[in-house]
Amino acid sequence: MTTESQLHIGIIDDDEDDLFLITEYLNNIPSQQFKVSPMLGYEEGLRNIRRHKCDIYFVDYYLGPRTGLELIKELISENYEEPFVLLTGKGNTHIDKEAIKSGAFDYLVKGELNPEKLERCIRYSLERAASLTAIRESERKFRTIFEQSKDPIFIADEDLVFKNLNKAAVKLLEYSFEELQSLSLYTLLSEEIGKTLKEKFTLERIVDDMEVEIITKKGVTKYCTLSISAEMDARGSSHVQGILHDISKLKQAEYLNLQMQKKEVTGRLIHFLAHEVRNPLNNIQLSVDQIEEQVGSPKDINDYLKIIRRNSTRINGIINHLLSSANPAEITLRERTLQVIIDDSLTEAIDRITLKKIKIKIDYASEPLLVKADSAKLQIAFLNLFINAIEAMEEGKGVLSIEVFSSAKEHFAAIKDNGIGMTKEQMNYLFEPFHTRKPGGLGLGLPMVSNILHLHNATIDVQSEPNAGTTFLIGFPVL
Repeated sequence: MTTESQLHIGIIDDDEDDLFLITEYLNNIPSQQFKVSPMLGYEEGLRNIRRHKCDIYFVDYYLGPRTGLELIKELISENYEEPFVLLTGKGNTHIDKEAIKSGAFDYLVKGELNPEKLERCIRYSLERAASLTAIRESERKFRTIFEQSKDPIFIADEDLVFKNLNKAAVKLLEYSFEELQSLSLYTLLSEEIGKTLKEKFTLERIVDDMEVEIITKKGVTKYCTLSISAEMDARGSSHVQGILHDISKLKQAEYLNLQMQKKEVTGRLIHFLAHEVRNPLNNIQLSVDQIEEQVGSPKDINDYLKIIRRNSTRINGIINHLLSSANPAEITLRERTLQVIIDDSLTEAIDRITLKKIKIKIDYASEPLLVKADSAKLQIAFLNLFINAIEAMEEGKGVLSIEVFSSAKEHFAAIKDNGIGMTKEQMNYLFEPFHTRKPGGLGLGLPMVSNILHLHNATIDVQSEPNAGTTFLIGFPVL
């Protein structure tokens, strides 16, 4: 627009005499040479400003049927950043305030104009414009970082009620932006974690990389690290800025790795025990065969032999069951509908559901959710989960809720009961073989479920509280 030594100044007025007079004042400023462009009236001024013709504009208040304030407001709404100075015929406090409120950088009374005042006004307006431009550039950069960050970022008040969030935060928490603006972060945390966070933040005013478990709108637990800090703006108002980093996949990988290590150790133990038990068991069975051949069939001896054979067969069956749980059979994965597999599993459990007078609540996604599955094996996994849920609930009061829904990357099946629930300590051993709360149980049902889901590349997450029920959330990759 201008050379380094020359500023381009636009004057918008509907009076040619005033245009000439102001131009003369500008030409009489000794410290600098200006290029001056007079613009007669509202429309001519609007056209030239939209071409970004000048560095600064002096705008008269009266421009025929319209005003300079209207012109400034219109251009500010179109994001024009060149400085505007409003010119008035006489001092008017109301107009002065409206000028600044509308976006004018300064205002001058025409009757009080002189070269010195114009020079000072130009210098002040351009300095302020440069500062505001730098601030806007900085704001745009940080806004871009805020919006495009893959980590959830938020601004909140002192009670951690959300005021502003980026898209990643909305996606993680699964609420709408409007819903989140009335929620506090504390409401998305367990009571224990929320209490710990509140105490630490109140005392230190900053929390750095605290591990938290966030419950999304759909009831999914997200494992995150949370960093928040109390900040003060230029006006002395306080706010809290925070960032979440989703480590759910890392936690899941760590958990699966630990479970695989435990399964390997358990598998070796099972094979060792099976080998050590089966060898003497074979000898017992062979001996029974020999006795039957040599002694014949006296009644007393035959009864004892039947007892020995029956129990030997039972022990052999237990060994086969142990080996089966340690070495899940090969599976054949085909494209199947998740809702159909769950319905077939429910059919298998319907007798137990009926006998215990359990109510069923089903909420399926409207469209078929396709997964790669071995239907028979996956039905066994779901059946085990249904039976566990049924046995955990009180007869006549139990409610089994089954929800099937989808995200961008996973299809989910949520199985929820209102039974006795579990402590965190009990949950730590949930998928380990031989840990069971059932009288006479082997503790192999859930380890088998875990093995089957692992072969389907599926994830399983468990949420439970004593006397508050249990939820199993199974996730399958989207095809």
